[in-house]
Amino acid sequence: MQDPNEDTEWNDILRSKGILPQKEKELTEDDIVSMVERTIEQKQASTKIKDLGEMNLDELDELEDSEDEEILQEYRQRRIAEMKALVEKSKFGTVIEISAQDYVEEINKAGEGIWVVLHLYKQGIPLCALINQYMSVLAARFRTVKFVKSISTTCIPNYPDKNLPTVFIYFEGELKKQFVGPIELRGPNLSLEEFEYILGKAEAVQTDIKEDPRPIVKDKLFAELNDLNNDW
Repeated sequence: MQDPNEDTEWNDILRSKGILPQKEKELTEDDIVSMVERTIEQKQASTKIKDLGEMNLDELDELEDSEDEEILQEYRQRRIAEMKALVEKSKFGTVIEISAQDYVEEINKAGEGIWVVLHLYKQGIPLCALINQYMSVLAARFRTVKFVKSISTTCIPNYPDKNLPTVFIYFEGELKKQFVGPIELRGPNLSLEEFEYILGKAEAVQTDIKEDPRPIVKDKLFAELNDLNNDW
């Protein structure tokens, strides 16, 4: 009986008619390399091409079954250390009210790696009240940042009302930036996004707002002129 795996013209005809199954192709070195590359691509797609440093602990545990254990353990321990450090820093979340007696302890001795945003305010000044509202919102959002407020004359005797609101930004007890008076804090139309942008530009908060959300004056005037022209 003729061997069906032989490379004969008759067997080729039978294979073309579907009578004999197609002969299995021998794997070459190039075939093996291609298969390995496809496997790697599929694994990357299944993990959404995530960098190991961005993975959470569950993802690292899952990947540990198929990757070098020693390398993964190193990344895992690093992620655990980063998470612990973040938890330790994420201890604020609210706005703290202080007096002059608390200043050194709460501001100058806030701790290593701690940003402090201090708002000096006074009751009855609308922009101060607005910033206090924004401080509460941002304190809950950026829990690693210490948000502090104090009545101006309680914190600094005889502090002039014309300088209110005032925002001081400290890092590790050192003054990094100050915004004194309503003009520097953009007046009564200050938005939450603008205030977050201001703090982000001073590096006090890690915000996603990278461009100034305040409308450019020229664009506002252009829009107003267009509105007038449309009315005519």
